[in-house]
Amino acid sequence: MQTEYLIRVEEFCSSHNIEVSFVSSLQETGLVRLTRIKEAEFIDQSQLPQLEQIVRFYYELDINLEGIETITHMLQRINDMQLELTRLRNKVQFYEQSDPVFGFLLEQEEE
Repeated sequence: MQTEYLIRVEEFCSSHNIEVSFVSSLQETGLVRLTRIKEAEFIDQSQLPQLEQIVRFYYELDINLEGIETITHMLQRINDMQLELTRLRNKVQFYEQSDPVFGFLLEQEEE
């Protein structure tokens, strides 16, 4: 992992006016992964959008960690289902284009 893509936890917390202990509790629950280099802990840049969303849930919406875990799990399931839906749509489109009979049968079902 390249260090230029890591953000020091203290810097993140300072810029968001939150406690370092909050980010540590997120790591304990498995909601974020921290990287330790020597004595400092860092957040990978790729985790910033999710971490910022969690901060908003906790501080702006007053949702506790258990609720955040549930919401995060549900959002991940929704994302997975959207990806599966896209994959299936692509598969149907492929068969429609490659087999005229299949496309005809699908049109008949839609009517």
